[in-house]
Amino acid sequence: MKLNKVEIDAGSGCCFGVARAINTAEEELKKGGILYCLGDIVHNNVEVERLANMGLITIDHEQLKTLKNVRVLLRAHGEPPSTYQIAKENNIEIIDASCPVVLGLQKKIKKQYTASDADDYQIVIFGKKGHAEVNGLIGQTDGKAIVIEKKEEIDSLDLSKNTRLFSQTTKPLEGYKEVGEIMRSKMKDGASFEFFDTICRQVSNRVPNIKQFAAKHDLIIFIAGEKSSNGKVLFAECKETNPNSYLINSPDDIDTSLLKENLSIGICGATSTPGWQMEAAAKKIEDYYNNNN
Repeated sequence: MKLNKVEIDAGSGCCFGVARAINTAEEELKKGGILYCLGDIVHNNVEVERLANMGLITIDHEQLKTLKNVRVLLRAHGEPPSTYQIAKENNIEIIDASCPVVLGLQKKIKKQYTASDADDYQIVIFGKKGHAEVNGLIGQTDGKAIVIEKKEEIDSLDLSKNTRLFSQTTKPLEGYKEVGEIMRSKMKDGASFEFFDTICRQVSNRVPNIKQFAAKHDLIIFIAGEKSSNGKVLFAECKETNPNSYLINSPDDIDTSLLKENLSIGICGATSTPGWQMEAAAKKIEDYYNNNN
């Protein structure tokens, strides 16, 4: 059986912040000793398992409170000030792999919060409630920021207050702009409104890129972890462009019944999908065709 070609999307794979966190973990693990990570280092169960096999121990915030005199890695998503305070009190060495883009956003929110009268101003964050990055952003406001996930929630806001709008870095750019335009049009009683563009372009640019990639091939294999919000968004874009797109969590999940004669196959993934997983998927596909030639 003949394969036309298999291509890995050059624009897919871990974003800078996630890749940096993984590299930091690997370097710290080489030093020996116990290394903890606060939350899954990446929303990709296969990669989490790989690093666990190297010795990385994943903990949650409740477990963090019980640790003393240890090393703890902070992942790319960023953390609220309370995490750093706990570390200080418990003599925990922080290995800070927070994404610089996220840290920059935290500083912007902190600056707006501390410069404003809390009674007259409100900070609104467009993002996923409960997401690690969003929790870190809320922490910059002593927990007072309001999170909305969709434009339908705008009417629940008190838009007679001066409002400052920020976004989780990985939200779709167009959706965020729409939310900003609606809020601006609904402000009341002369209340001021400021819109801060805090979307990470490395992530937002993936939507047009992945649509273009999906259109080039007969079959799309998209790899992402089950917990990856970004993966769900990007896969939906793939599926809309190319209905012959399939989401898998691991290269081992490839359904070989999809591998027909003379196909052009594209392999892509989320910002939390390491390159080695896409390479493993490409090899599995090539081996299948070679073995059935």
